[in-house]
Amino acid sequence: MQTTLDNFRERILAASASGIALQIQGGGSKHWYGQEVQGEVLDTRAYSGILAYDPTELVLTARSGTPLAEIETALAAQNQMLAFEPPHFGATTTIGGVVAAGLSGPRRPAVGAARDFVLGVSLMNGQGQVLEFGGQVMKNVAGYDVSRLLTGSMGCLGLLLDISIKVLPRPFAETTLVFALSEADALTRLNQWAGQALPISASCWHVGRLMLRLSGAEAAVRAAKVRLGGEEMQDATAFWIALREQTQDFFQQEEEHGLWRLSLPSTSAALKLTGKSMIEWGGAQRWLYSTEKPELIRLTALAAGGHASLFRGGDKSIGVFAPLSAPLEKIHRRLKNTFDPAGIFNPGRMYKGW
Repeated sequence: MQTTLDNFRERILAASASGIALQIQGGGSKHWYGQEVQGEVLDTRAYSGILAYDPTELVLTARSGTPLAEIETALAAQNQMLAFEPPHFGATTTIGGVVAAGLSGPRRPAVGAARDFVLGVSLMNGQGQVLEFGGQVMKNVAGYDVSRLLTGSMGCLGLLLDISIKVLPRPFAETTLVFALSEADALTRLNQWAGQALPISASCWHVGRLMLRLSGAEAAVRAAKVRLGGEEMQDATAFWIALREQTQDFFQQEEEHGLWRLSLPSTSAALKLTGKSMIEWGGAQRWLYSTEKPELIRLTALAAGGHASLFRGGDKSIGVFAPLSAPLEKIHRRLKNTFDPAGIFNPGRMYKGW
């Protein structure tokens, strides 16, 4: 793989010298996410392979171009998983793309976000230098915050190389319950249940139905099922996969005005915005199709203590991600200048003009 690394370095140094932008890309499954991509493609898939996997230590290390499907197959053979349930959005997604996008699936409120599972990374910066952050165990905290910082950075800070990630055992038992509830009642129930010792691993409300997944020891799941009631869903695994991959009918709607992702405190009440909505993560993640003005959507989310992003479709000229406050923007710009002084990595992918 040294030849591959040398090729990466040559491309990066040449781009830095000439000012040519590089579009870091693995399988391209999230090509649509963020602002419009720019530059020549720097394909990471030649840098592939699982470097180390110790099921007893719950740690896997892989090169950034490794297909996510390959990693999940290796984990499944040991009855383990990437607990934050990263969405694939296609068969070609790589582990580098998973970390760069920083997206988490339905299990996120129960186990944590993608960045909580990234133990360490190595990265090639804009000078062609290989930098290492974090390690392969949770106790190694040196540089751990930088590893978390790189998760969700959309490839704007550098080229991810090797990634060490924490894995977890699959639950012994799992079932999904369905309740007929209004949006307001569903939010109330979810927040009540969140304060109780219940093995809730995912939730989703849409058009009067609340789906609640229970995961864990068989006795705990069985006791929670009796306590909560509801109707048991058949083929629930397919439902949660479709939710994770956004292949459900809700996500197939016209994208003229775009699909909005609202990140809010779970205790936030139902929002007074017109449109079609779906709620996940116990109320903390809300999907919205709306003809309301983007300014109103963002102000409403801000007033509720959160923020709104234009996740898919719509007019990206308004800015995909919520605008940063002046202090945060200053920090982000300093980080960008430190890792990528020539500004060649995925310019404008997160914010226009960066």
